[in-house]
Amino acid sequence: MKTFCLGLLAAAMCAALPVAAADAPAKGKIVHVVGFKYKKAVTDAKQKEIADALVALKKSIPQIISIDHGRNVSKEGFEKGFHELFIVTFASEKDRDIYLEHPKHKEFAKLLDGIIADKGVFVFDYVSKQ
Repeated sequence: MKTFCLGLLAAAMCAALPVAAADAPAKGKIVHVVGFKYKKAVTDAKQKEIADALVALKKSIPQIISIDHGRNVSKEGFEKGFHELFIVTFASEKDRDIYLEHPKHKEFAKLLDGIIADKGVFVFDYVSKQ
């Protein structure tokens, strides 16, 4: 009986707590992390061209607050074959979503056709605490 009552009490307490909807917009800046793993035949010059093209999106897409990027220089060996990482920051999820559907972003994505290795794109978005 005691366990049953505690279960009911816990259920009532949980029901009273506000619960964020799964599709509710996140509060805070969105950090969009993208990694590329190129096919072996892709030259350094082509990789630089891709990096320059992605960075240039900031001039065309006003929702982008900043873009930082760099090639892997870690000696730990955990990069899993990824060559370069980009960090694109947005003021909100809405701004990130505009970027994802923007014609200039879609045009950029076409540059990757045929040069990305199998499972060679990594994307991870999070809400910044800063």
